[in-house]
Amino acid sequence: MPSAIRQIPLDTATHHHAHDFHQIVIGLRGEAEFDIEGLGGSISPYSGCIVPANHMHYYSGTGDNHQLILDLPRQAFAVTGPHSELISLFDAPRFFSLDTALQHYLDFLLQELSLLSREGPVAPLHNERMAGTLLGSLHARLASEPATSARSLDLAALDRFIDRHLGNTLRVADLAAEACLSEAHFSERFRQSTGLSPWKYVMRRRLDGARALVQQNRLPLSEVAALTGFSSQSALSRACRQAFGRPPSQLRGSLSPGPLEPTQKVSHAY
Repeated sequence: MPSAIRQIPLDTATHHHAHDFHQIVIGLRGEAEFDIEGLGGSISPYSGCIVPANHMHYYSGTGDNHQLILDLPRQAFAVTGPHSELISLFDAPRFFSLDTALQHYLDFLLQELSLLSREGPVAPLHNERMAGTLLGSLHARLASEPATSARSLDLAALDRFIDRHLGNTLRVADLAAEACLSEAHFSERFRQSTGLSPWKYVMRRRLDGARALVQQNRLPLSEVAALTGFSSQSALSRACRQAFGRPPSQLRGSLSPGPLEPTQKVSHAY
């Protein structure tokens, strides 16, 4: 796949995806909103964002909008060989604004594309040259600037999501989608924030929820198991014995020892 330079409007409805090529988006008209693995921002004329490959991003346009989009496969001419240092632009997502000189280059690039397109498709090598000049100029300006940190995980919101779906099958993909992240980035950041894998964290919420139900009412244990996502009463009993040292039937009427601590054992791994 060669590099591609496109000019398109973005739908005003929010969409999301990830792809295996890098991307640069620059606003030409109107505005657009992007959220790239938890880093959010707006794009207007002469400002843009960098979307590294395999990064989940949510995006939407506002009203009459138009964007220049540069698609860059990992082996593109513009980021390999003598230009290989430019690949560092895609180490992390970020937003940027074009200075006056780059605004002039963008205007030239648009005029060049318009002129060449009258004679048919633009030659791939010429596309690569124009993309390389843009990337080199961006790299020279951004290399010394620290990238903006993504926002931290909203664990309270994740807790509410988990609790609403405690009786359902919960996958990493479900939690990642709720946090607007890809599975890989979500799992990494979740471990950094909590010290636990997503599976172990969900299991703790299930056990805490089951214990609360057992202590606060007389529901049959089979129903408690179903409400808190355990496959059967026996699965709930095994998990309670391992976490609390006793079966759920013996938790009734007992004082709650508090939420499970990260050091308390829960079996398996996510």
